[in-house]
This record gives sequence, structure tokens and C-alpha cells, in this order.
Amino acid sequence: MVYDGILLSLVIGFFRGGSLKGLAHMKLRGGWLFPLLLVVQFVIFALQDKVAIIAKLSNALFLLVYVIGLLFLWLNRNQPGFIVIFAGVLLNFIVMAVNGGRMPVSVEAAQFLGREYIDALQAGVYGKHQAITRETLLPFLGDIIPLSPPYPRQQVISIGDVVINVGAFLFIQHLMLSAPNKNTSTAPASR
Repeated sequence: MVYDGILLSLVIGFFRGGSLKGLAHMKLRGGWLFPLLLVVQFVIFALQDKVAIIAKLSNALFLLVYVIGLLFLWLNRNQPGFIVIFAGVLLNFIVMAVNGGRMPVSVEAAQFLGREYIDALQAGVYGKHQAITRETLLPFLGDIIPLSPPYPRQQVISIGDVVINVGAFLFIQHLMLSAPNKNTSTAPASR
């Protein structure tokens, strides 16, 4: 869902007359952390069914990724939208942390994703997700919001995901609309 929000933000930024030049001027503290955390999550996801030690530690590793991500966001909290992103990531982290390192997913909300997904979810072998049960703590913070047609991609998202997207939208709009305009004259103002 976050990727969808970024794409939508870029499209709206262009419609508002923005430019990608602002993205080139982006200055983030520890900016290398974000792509590294994405790679680490993909590696954990890809190997947790193949490498026993990663399978055993995957819950803790996912939580560690979130802690480092929260630190990155906090270091950049002065950036427009980053406090909002921080709040959304914190909501997702909290529900994962109190449920053993996995994001709870509503089986009812995920029905349209297919039987294979539901079976994997209930078996507890789907990425960093697990089915919501009676034992799930704070289930309202889990993935409970279904997105289906006319939305272009079928998925189930959390309240935290929605908040993250609002923050990402604010940040990208700021970057795209604050880019230096090449039509702006650099000549000094006349007196």
C-alpha cells in the first residue's frame, strides 16, 4: 500500500505543477537506511521458508527492522510529513510487537485474496503476517481494511498503513512543489 501511495503522490504532484527535481535535493539523515531496510525485509521474506535460523528469528528480525525504521524517521522528524509517517509505522510496530512480531490480518477482510493466501495466513507461514484469532491483541490495528476493485490492486491494509500514506503524500508533495523552477528569474529585483 505504501508504494501505491507514493505513486499516487507523484502523479498528483505532477498535476499540481511539481517536478522530480525536488526529489534530487532531498536531504535525509541516515538516508541509506531506508533502502537497506527494504532489502533486509525482502531477504527475510524470501529465506524464512528455506533457512532454519532465519525462520526461527524472523519475528525478531522484522521487529528490529521496524525499530531501526522508527529511529530513521525520528532522526528526520523535521521533514514535512515524517511525524505522520512515524505515527503510522509506530501503530504497525505496536500491533506486531504485542503479537509476537507478526502483523495480524483479518481473514474475513482477506477472503477475496484467495484460498491459498488464507491457508498460508492461517498456517502462519506468510511473510510477516498471521491470521487474527481470539488471542490477537489490538486486532483493530492489524490489516483489517480490504481494498478491492475498483482499487487497482487487491490487498488488506492497516490503519497504520493509511497514516503512513498520508505522511508520504505530504512529504512528496513538499519535495515536488518546492523544487527550484527553471523559469524563475535570477536577476536582482529593480528598485
